[in-house]
Amino acid sequence: MPEENTKISALLITFNEQDNIEDVLANLDFADEIIVVDSFSTDNTVNLIKKHKNVTLLQRKFVNYTDQKAFALKQATNDWIIFLDADERVTPALKSEILSTINSIDITAVAFYFLRTFMFQNEVLRFSGWQSDKNYRLFRKSKVYFTQERIVHETLVVDGVSGTLKNKLLHYSFKNYEDYKGKMLKYGRMKAIEENKKGKKAYWFHFIFRPSYKFFNHYILRLGILDGKKGITICYLNALGVLERYREMKRLQQSSSL
Repeated sequence: MPEENTKISALLITFNEQDNIEDVLANLDFADEIIVVDSFSTDNTVNLIKKHKNVTLLQRKFVNYTDQKAFALKQATNDWIIFLDADERVTPALKSEILSTINSIDITAVAFYFLRTFMFQNEVLRFSGWQSDKNYRLFRKSKVYFTQERIVHETLVVDGVSGTLKNKLLHYSFKNYEDYKGKMLKYGRMKAIEENKKGKKAYWFHFIFRPSYKFFNHYILRLGILDGKKGITICYLNALGVLERYREMKRLQQSSSL
């Protein structure tokens, strides 16, 4: 539990996270409440959550990431929130920093970025575009909201000062090739829906230049080449996600013209 008296709520959204759920719930044992919003998982996720009597489980149909996270945020009873993905882990040093930060009398920021260390299975991926990766993970409920303009890689709008914690969050995003490939394709399709709603179109040159630039940017400019085979794999799959975005945009354009 927190060292002083500032209470904190931990939030998660899940779908088929049986490989992660036990570890992430144990990882959040310092929170005063833990709320999981599950999108009707078809694996053993829900049964594993139910074993934890200190966890509030809610099930709700998934529309998009922004919608689901906004709903989860409304369920929290405390103002300070830590909102993790199921494949993220708080290190002991980061936990200590979180608790000392929210209990500091000198605190001015209302939201904090967490830098993330990308884990390729159980090895650190040092480059490949992930070296500067950061996201809002700690914030005051009363000072933020999720913008509805984005449905994937959701954006938190903050009313106040933002800060960045020193210690990094561990991000176990790459379990295996097929799992990560599935994530990139899913994100690509959801990004296409987002872009299509804005009236953007996919043209032939997008299919060539956008994926190619994504690979070049992450593998060469952002030093993925230094990550060896891991770098090739990650940069290729990230570029594949971009290609899938434009494939889906094209499909959406064609279906709307029928």
